[in-house]
Amino acid sequence: MQTERIILRPWLDSDAGALFKYASDPEVGPRAGWPPHKSVEESLEIIRTVFKDATNTWAIVLKETGEAIGAMGYGPSCQCNLPAREGEPLIGYWVGRPYWNQGICTEALRLMLDHIRRTTDIKSLISGHFIDNPASGRVMEKCGFVPTGETVVDPEQGKDTPIRVLRLEL
Repeated sequence: MQTERIILRPWLDSDAGALFKYASDPEVGPRAGWPPHKSVEESLEIIRTVFKDATNTWAIVLKETGEAIGAMGYGPSCQCNLPAREGEPLIGYWVGRPYWNQGICTEALRLMLDHIRRTTDIKSLISGHFIDNPASGRVMEKCGFVPTGETVVDPEQGKDTPIRVLRLEL
């Protein structure tokens, strides 16, 4: 899948260095609900397990450089208390800090949504963003997600971390 600027493709072992470069940033992972990566080896392990096991997770790759700068995907709802309907997938995404506020997540999410509409019979998607990360919510809203009016707390964050819930009817 691709646009003029990006490609969504499976993660490769050779992406481990780029993944570590962006996923080790303490401003990136926690905004998406995961701890910063501590080594290239950890990033490689994530590629070989988490990303390989998730058949609908892709690297966001800049066409200009060929570098993986983030991730986009959908799958079973997480254990983060989102009020997913039965069989309703959760979407998630992130990009490295140098690429924030450039429309890349919006472009990648639109690309993935087009893919979902063309290749699945999924009826709706759910997602959410931490209240202190409103930019992520704006990405979802630009792509048609609508706030449900619900806020949940993610128990895995170890503290009260409110999540604003959004849904997209396909």
